[in-house]
Amino acid sequence: MTPPSLFRHRNFMLLFSADTISQFGTQISLLALPLVAVLALGASELETGLLIAAETAAFLLVGLPAGVWVDRMRRRRILITADLVRGALLASVPIAWWLGALTLPHLYGVALGMGLATVFFDIAYQSYLPSLVGRDQLVDGNAKLEIVRSAAGVAGPGAGGGLIQVLTAPVAVLADAVSFLGSALFLWRIDAAEQTPDPAERRGLLKEIGEGLRFVATHRILRMIAASTATANFTNGMLAAVEMIFLTRVLGLSPGAIGLLFSAAALGGLVGAAIVGMVSRRAGTARIIWLSILGTGPFMLLVPLSGPGWGTSLFAIGMFMNGVGVVLYNVSQVSFRQSVTPEHMLGRMNATMRFVVWGTLPLGGLAGGVLGEIFGARTTLWISVLLALLAVVPLLLSPLRTMRDLPDPQEVGV
Repeated sequence: MTPPSLFRHRNFMLLFSADTISQFGTQISLLALPLVAVLALGASELETGLLIAAETAAFLLVGLPAGVWVDRMRRRRILITADLVRGALLASVPIAWWLGALTLPHLYGVALGMGLATVFFDIAYQSYLPSLVGRDQLVDGNAKLEIVRSAAGVAGPGAGGGLIQVLTAPVAVLADAVSFLGSALFLWRIDAAEQTPDPAERRGLLKEIGEGLRFVATHRILRMIAASTATANFTNGMLAAVEMIFLTRVLGLSPGAIGLLFSAAALGGLVGAAIVGMVSRRAGTARIIWLSILGTGPFMLLVPLSGPGWGTSLFAIGMFMNGVGVVLYNVSQVSFRQSVTPEHMLGRMNATMRFVVWGTLPLGGLAGGVLGEIFGARTTLWISVLLALLAVVPLLLSPLRTMRDLPDPQEVGV
């Protein structure tokens, strides 16, 4: 029997609406915060790398204990609180700008605080979806949410770039602050029942962290997915540390033009979200996880080849194909992770995966900043995209290489 459409599922649609508002706002800040540092405060490659590191350092600092806390608390409450905290932090940027008090340390503090709130939001978010829609609709639910993310990425950067040009980057950040408030309001209306463990069943923070680490480390597929994603994210951190400097100072692009280029990557993600179901059926739900990287990763070699004028099209093509591959990969592997993990372990599994795969982002950001200072932005881009080609290796060394489709959960060793 075919399950009913999720577009008729009230609680999923509230989550969908919250995500839509937040994603469109976030696209503005993805451009605005680095541009505040580069254009308004004259940040160097290393200082921009430190900003990228600050945004993602929280996954290393609190990623593992956050998973235990998410499993102990009501996840909807965590989501709402995280949205409100992020909105307040972002609102402080234009206020400080208007008062003439905005500094790089302030931006670092906002980025770190945003990262801390995002750790809790992301872990709770991926752990909350299975309780809303059921595990038989996880691929459909994740694909629909990826369509939102990608659609926001298509329209958001272009609109954000224009908004930044008209209002300046610090003021444009306010739009994202408002979006988090809207997201919190939709989440507040969700009425799905949640089960929280009895406090008497808690076994201590370190022991429960260990259970999450052991679950991922001893799972023959999850540990390879973690290694692959960690490699990709390390190189993404390197790229993010220098790409804004490359686009503004090497290619000489305006904020509006940069926004349009970033839309190319998001358009690729939209295409990936639209075809993931069809591609998974034809290629196989296991095979698509490594094929998505192997087939689209080499296109990123076009990024450091890009130049002024028509040469910017190489950047757009590389980012478009990368966007397709990233969404095909993420929808497939996240749905698999959610399906094989028991309900009471979802927070710790997601926290362990986030700790490993997102914890490499600040390290990549620092590495990219240092390499950018020594070798320049273009050479650092070359290093990052060449290293990114290694991300597929763990998957090809895993059981996924010989599988067409993912096995049922009971068939997978954990």
